[in-house]
Amino acid sequence: MKITYILLFLAFIFHNVYAQSAAINGTVKDKNEKPLEYANVYLLEVDMGSGVKQDGSFRIEGIPNGTYTLRASMIGYNSFTKIISLEEDQVIQLEIVLQEKVIEMPQIELIGKRPQKLDRVPGSAAVLNKSHIENTAPISGNEVFRKIAGVHAVEEDNVGLRANIGIRGLDPSRSRSVLVLEDGIPVALAPYGEPEMYYTPSMDRMTGIELVKGSGSILFGPQTFGGVLNYLTADPPALPTTSLNIRGGEGGFLVGQIGYGTSSANTGFNATYLRKQGNNVGLLNYRINDLTSKIKFMLNEKSVIGIKLSVYDETSNSTYVGLSQAMYDEGIYDFTHPSPDDRLDIRRYSGSITHDFFINDNITLRTTAFGYTTTRNWSRQDFDNVFNPDREYVRIVGNPDIEGGALYFRDGTGNRNRSFEVAGIEPRLSVNYELGGIKNELDFGVRYLYERAFEQRVNGNVLSPFSGDLIEDEIRTGRAFSSYLQNAFNITDNFSITPGLRLEYFEYTRDIKRISGKNVEIMNTDTVTELIPGIGFNYRVLNGIVIYGGIHRGYGPPRVKDAISTEGISEELQAEKSWNYELGTRSQLIKGIDIELTGFFMDFSNQIIPVSESAGGTGKPGATLTNGGATRHFGLETSFTLKLHELFRSDYGVIFSNNATFVNAEFSVDRFVKNGNETVNVKGNKVPYAPEILVTSGLLIKTPFNFDLSLSATYIGKQYGDALNRETGTLNGREGPIPSYFIFDARLSYRLPSFENMALSLSVKNLLDERYIVSRRPQGIRVGLPRFITMGIDLEI
Repeated sequence: MKITYILLFLAFIFHNVYAQSAAINGTVKDKNEKPLEYANVYLLEVDMGSGVKQDGSFRIEGIPNGTYTLRASMIGYNSFTKIISLEEDQVIQLEIVLQEKVIEMPQIELIGKRPQKLDRVPGSAAVLNKSHIENTAPISGNEVFRKIAGVHAVEEDNVGLRANIGIRGLDPSRSRSVLVLEDGIPVALAPYGEPEMYYTPSMDRMTGIELVKGSGSILFGPQTFGGVLNYLTADPPALPTTSLNIRGGEGGFLVGQIGYGTSSANTGFNATYLRKQGNNVGLLNYRINDLTSKIKFMLNEKSVIGIKLSVYDETSNSTYVGLSQAMYDEGIYDFTHPSPDDRLDIRRYSGSITHDFFINDNITLRTTAFGYTTTRNWSRQDFDNVFNPDREYVRIVGNPDIEGGALYFRDGTGNRNRSFEVAGIEPRLSVNYELGGIKNELDFGVRYLYERAFEQRVNGNVLSPFSGDLIEDEIRTGRAFSSYLQNAFNITDNFSITPGLRLEYFEYTRDIKRISGKNVEIMNTDTVTELIPGIGFNYRVLNGIVIYGGIHRGYGPPRVKDAISTEGISEELQAEKSWNYELGTRSQLIKGIDIELTGFFMDFSNQIIPVSESAGGTGKPGATLTNGGATRHFGLETSFTLKLHELFRSDYGVIFSNNATFVNAEFSVDRFVKNGNETVNVKGNKVPYAPEILVTSGLLIKTPFNFDLSLSATYIGKQYGDALNRETGTLNGREGPIPSYFIFDARLSYRLPSFENMALSLSVKNLLDERYIVSRRPQGIRVGLPRFITMGIDLEI
């Protein structure tokens, strides 16, 4: 009898529960109505849900009456959320469409792709996107860099194979004062021990560049005094995309690029092949093959992996040799290659893997591991600027009847063969949190970096330049550990203070195996440690007006080759140090008018003076650097953009832009330099390669009938090629003034109305055909590219 009562009671309970329950039926598909098998549909308030079947259907039943939050999710798609109220016995039918999620490639960015992020950087910064690059149609990446206030980009080979960038009056030689990254990964030969840019990423495959000059550079290192430049490459697109870009011009100039990429539910990839070549572009013959690929995987809702692989191969007849002063004055040798048998081979393999782990909505752990190898073999023919009767010459270039009017080439070559290995790992934790009612943004990270350089000098002859006698042989090894902490205190919605601290520790060894043709065993190890503080602020005075400023320690470790002499003696070179100050404002009071104004002051307690051949020094064994002493750089940067089509209704898009820099960079304490038999105090002299005035203006006109016109004008003020500030050039052309010059460029493009994915373009560089000196380094005068015309076609499907 008891059993009967129990069964009746359970039946009553079951009946009432069933009678008060409801159900949800439906389907889950993508925008193309493809069933999304394995998607999950669930109710957040209760532990109830259903998997999606092969036909896309699902059913959740036995749901108590009430109001619930329904969510549908699947890896690679944005979640779908809907509030649902259920009554007794109600059955709801849903048709859910999930939108494919565009997975951002996990990689390090200085600022970010969204323009509003610029206002949160504690200091001066700039972002140029793909349209800036396309409208410039650069022969050399330097044309793009000049669109940023404060940047002095010096040509060397007229096509930008090697970047020479100086910021705010710093020495531009091989960009050694700037930390250069590609997608957040260092690209220098050896970031600590040899930060020269013998390899420079090709601007043709970039989608943008970022530059941070203020205290925000504390997050990156080791160089923090000159700024941080980050090249941005294309991420895998959301849809299948094929692109083809071809440009051709005089002197066999050719740039060809083809790329393909796509993304699916949880993966994406792209691959780009770039071919660049020229048979007589300025002085240069060159061949470049550049292959880059990216792959991204979304492992789950909290975890994304990005992989990047690239190969770069270059062969060119790049040379250090330039014109003597007399040869330049004659005006007939500007583009006569004085040393056509010189040859530079560069090959670079690189790879990186970045993992983003989204611990929750406020905490992200990003871990990046990277490695690359670079081989840089350079054969250069020996020569004299002055005739030596005790030597035999195989070729004379110039007019030997004029004093200093010729170069005398010997039957000998110096092969500077170097290879570099770099590997590192860097975990970075980003945390958004609230403390005491103040919102905070914390970045903390550590990095270990290993680098090794193998260098040999082999002396050969012209007929067999790549073999001969081994004169020098050495290995340089570096191990670096760095850590950093930066916290943005958002005191109010309009005011934030961002202090930061970076620690740099670098241990380096120079192991010399052979010098002056003799085997030796010379080795020494040294270390350098530095704490690098910085603080910056942002204050939004009004909507559209931001004031920013900051102070940070500038730092750059000494090159290993310079810090330990060929005798194995530590030169006790201090790290390059400065205090950097800036104060500025960004404003957009009226839509269509953007203004930025920054004042800066850089006080170097010690600048290390280079003696490498690339910087115009001797580069000989035993030539050492010295702690060069104090310099001061101060000035003003301005940038202005006027978008007329946003101010006035028009079918034409008209954008005028201008950036200008005034900088005074001088030696601020007693410093003595040899001038023949005299010793001269250069205190108060201008720092070499630091023009006082830099101006770049641009005008872009987009018409309603598919024609676009882009005009650009650049003015580079007078500068000096030496610390003595000579007003006349030396006989060998390596020292003396560099007069001011003006360059005017134009580009016209037309997008076919019947095929809007195709555009044709015509570009003219140096339209006025001005003749000008760009540099007196490394070994004589370099002349800027004359008028140069290219035509191109761009296709994307």
